[in-house]
Amino acid sequence: MADVLTQAQRRLNMSRVRGKNTRPELILRKGLHARGLRFRIHRKDIPGRPDLAFISARAVVFVHGCFWHGHRCPLFKVPETRTEFWMNKILANMHRDEIVARQLQAEGWRSLVVWECALRGRGRLPLQTVLDLTETFVRGDQLTARIAGDFSPRDTSTP
Repeated sequence: MADVLTQAQRRLNMSRVRGKNTRPELILRKGLHARGLRFRIHRKDIPGRPDLAFISARAVVFVHGCFWHGHRCPLFKVPETRTEFWMNKILANMHRDEIVARQLQAEGWRSLVVWECALRGRGRLPLQTVLDLTETFVRGDQLTARIAGDFSPRDTSTP
């Protein structure tokens, strides 16, 4: 199927996609700050320039967009136009994420990835759950973790 937007319209839409201060990131930051957790944002001196860095806990948090980082969930859909271009771009992002994860671990950082689907969409988790899991990670000693939305089939039958 052809794109419903012209090339100029698509270019304008894509130019407005942000890499920092996204809505899911702001939601997480606000909730963690309200819980008394203090962090630095987008530190250039830490591999991968994490969205949140908890310096004293040696923990970083990335809030990944499901499309841009190739998360296999309902929020990820391969575009029907320029499929090869987009898959190469997404695969390169996924490869870079793996390299960054290894660099962080080598430098003694613990890393958490919070997927966009955990904070929005039909499979999103309750915000308090995401905040609880993130806070537990930051205050704990786990090396790596991921928080993603819940896409398991729901039992709709009544007993």
